[in-house]
Amino acid sequence: MRATEIPTVYDPHAVEEKWYQYWLDNGFFTPEIDPKKQPFTIVIPPPNVTGALHMGHALDNTIQDVLIRYHRMKGDPTLWLPGTDHAGIATQARVEAELAKEGLSRWDLGRQKFLDRVWEWKHQYGGKIITQLQRLGASCDFTRERFTMDEGCSKAVREVFVSLYERGLIYQGNYIVNWCPHCHTAISDIEVEHEDTAGHLWYVRYPIAGQKGYITIATTRPETILGDTAVAVNPHDERYKDLVGQEAILPVVGRKLPIIADHYVDPAFGTGAVKITPSHDPNDFEIGQRHGLDQVTVIGQDGKMTKEAGKYAGLDRYECRKQLVAELDAGGYLVKIEDLAHAVGHCSRCGTVIEPLLSKQWFVKMQPLAEPALKAVQEGRIKFVPERFTKIYCQWLENIRDWCISRQLWWGHRIPVWYCSDCGAQMASREDLSTCTACGSANIEQDPDVLDTWFSSALWPFSTLGWPEETEDLKYFYPTSVLVTGRDIIFFWVARMIFMALAFMDDVPFKEVFIHGLVLDAEGRKMSKSLGNGIDPLEVIDKYGADTLRFMLITGSVPGYDLRFQWERVEATRNFANKVWNVARLALINLEDFNPSGVDTSTLEFTLADRWIRSRFTAVRNQVVEFIDSYDLGSAATALYDFIWDEFCDWYVELAKLRLYGDDSQARKTAQYVLWDVLERTLRLLHPFMPFITEEIWQHLPHEGESIMTAPYPEAIGTRDEDAERRFALIQEVVRGIRNARADMEVPPSRKSRVLVQAGPEAIAIIQEGSPYIMSLAWASEVVTGPITTEKPQQAVSFITSGVEVYLPLAELVDMDKEVARVKKEIAAMEAEVKRSERMLSNKGFLAKAPAEVVEKEREKEAGYRDKLARLKERLNRLQGNE
Repeated sequence: MRATEIPTVYDPHAVEEKWYQYWLDNGFFTPEIDPKKQPFTIVIPPPNVTGALHMGHALDNTIQDVLIRYHRMKGDPTLWLPGTDHAGIATQARVEAELAKEGLSRWDLGRQKFLDRVWEWKHQYGGKIITQLQRLGASCDFTRERFTMDEGCSKAVREVFVSLYERGLIYQGNYIVNWCPHCHTAISDIEVEHEDTAGHLWYVRYPIAGQKGYITIATTRPETILGDTAVAVNPHDERYKDLVGQEAILPVVGRKLPIIADHYVDPAFGTGAVKITPSHDPNDFEIGQRHGLDQVTVIGQDGKMTKEAGKYAGLDRYECRKQLVAELDAGGYLVKIEDLAHAVGHCSRCGTVIEPLLSKQWFVKMQPLAEPALKAVQEGRIKFVPERFTKIYCQWLENIRDWCISRQLWWGHRIPVWYCSDCGAQMASREDLSTCTACGSANIEQDPDVLDTWFSSALWPFSTLGWPEETEDLKYFYPTSVLVTGRDIIFFWVARMIFMALAFMDDVPFKEVFIHGLVLDAEGRKMSKSLGNGIDPLEVIDKYGADTLRFMLITGSVPGYDLRFQWERVEATRNFANKVWNVARLALINLEDFNPSGVDTSTLEFTLADRWIRSRFTAVRNQVVEFIDSYDLGSAATALYDFIWDEFCDWYVELAKLRLYGDDSQARKTAQYVLWDVLERTLRLLHPFMPFITEEIWQHLPHEGESIMTAPYPEAIGTRDEDAERRFALIQEVVRGIRNARADMEVPPSRKSRVLVQAGPEAIAIIQEGSPYIMSLAWASEVVTGPITTEKPQQAVSFITSGVEVYLPLAELVDMDKEVARVKKEIAAMEAEVKRSERMLSNKGFLAKAPAEVVEKEREKEAGYRDKLARLKERLNRLQGNE
């Protein structure tokens, strides 16, 4: 496929689809099982089937693809297993919204017809995000693609549910759950988003039964007063010790409430006395259990007041609040209202305020499962990167509550439990039942609820590999190597996968967990629909190409920390891609007559520049490997960026041109070889980060193999040549110093001058060896060297670096008289600016009236003027020979 010419301008759209299809057609993403080799496996965090690629997905999957491509090139049998999640609430809500446009609800269709519509929707739209992942360059094995509700995953879900049920780890109970009145379902604690909300604290006095006094409570939810069954105080609170054991009268309702003592009550909150509503608060529920209190449910699943609320029945909970507060005030029970900022739970799916409700739900008993999951991390069998997330994980498991797994939805894994109407039997079964296993009756009914979406996701590392069957994939690729995910789902997903794997595979699901941050907008805000600040990754890919997006995200990432999306960084990365393309074009033009297979490297005479770039490649290659192996991909990519842009392009290639365009054929052959060798190896080093542009260039270079992605990961070029690096570093210092001096004097490249160098014998030898480099890169007409004792030149720009004195004769750089006049004019103008700025900043009226940012800007301007003035005076001194 080699051709020595590539287009002048890199067009990502011309190559990306071509190479991705080539990789797919050749099966490069599909690994072969090799018992002699250790596999490298990642299971993709399954995106919602409803979803579209967002920046979080782009970062998450770019990280995974870098790791996968890296290990594939290192020769590991590499599996990146893709798939999607059925996303219970999200998918059902999407289809219900479509039905609403037709004037229908799911109830109009009935359960089965509604599910048929959801499956139709899934088949029509569900593959969108997979296609988008492919545009990103994701090298997943799509022959193994899975879905959390496919036949195999569904079988695994039933096996786990029934097994846990049989072990007594799944149970039904009446507990307080987080109820979403909009989604009409219970949701787990970690699906509740707590938002700081401006609210109130209502102080209400409850009369003491048989006395004239009152006990005053404070509440943030006065509508739940109607469900109170006790008043509680702390047993050590001296204010209320005489009231414990007595009764209070519930205002408006008139119900007698016991006054109880419980250590849960915080004496410092409000009045130190709290109302207890066991049906509408999880903490009150626990207190109610301890004290045997009644449970009065006054808010229903629709968010409206129940018949237990008496005359308020049927009202929306917030309308009830309004009317009840008015009645309490009119009756003289309302003491005061205080403003209070507090965290209010909202449904993560729809944003509705959550209602804690007493409800009969299915739960997983967590303590027996959490202990092994905690131990696995504490013993180091699973390692978190960065390590600080270990503490967060452990703290959550140490304080874990039972997991509510039932959802009042239709879309999802239906709970495999049947109830017999005749004998009352409850049966959990791996297979669908048609008759009661206890009495044989056909009068049985399956539980209408479905499982929490995260239940099936928790089985993902082993269900996707064929469990509960003992497949070859499961034997070979499990446990997986690493899980790559965001910190926001450590509890949702990571912990659950660990305890499920230990319970059913008797092994950890992965050896390492790499946690990355979120992608924020340029101002550091989380991207969201409500803020309208989301950036579509496909927009970036369409405009700049997938490689630019990938490399930008990776270079901006630090393990465990958030990164900001900035268009300036996208532009800078696009420029880097162009730099790579342009240096490849130059190389290809100069490699037309070059065949590396015919080169005997022992006959090549490597220059200092050759030795230096080969050594620098070795250093960077080893550095990149070290960074990738420790998941510091951002540092790996940055090291590559600096090497390619600065060392290879701006230094080595510029110097290689001297021989590539020269008459010495042997020198040209050596330059060609080093140029090809370092470029080809560097492309392989860069490939995991920027797969498309590297494949396109590599295919034009002399190479071995079908694709760069299956080519071996580049080896170091021998050992580090520290002597060459040290010698070349001195030449670089001298060149940079000359360039800076000329820039200060505003000398154009066309005007050359002698460079006079004074140094010790060793440094002089290095400068003499590098004099062609200095002449080429620093616009020198001649490099004149001498010992340090040589008389110093007069009227010359000078600097010292690493003990080397460098002089540039001023007369050869500028027209002295004209330059002196010009600099004096600039000094006068700058002195005027300094005085103007001083007057403004000493003006009390300006300081008092101007906005702070305007004053600060003026101070910055004054500092800038003073700095420039000092540099101009320094230049004038040099010109006049006063230094």
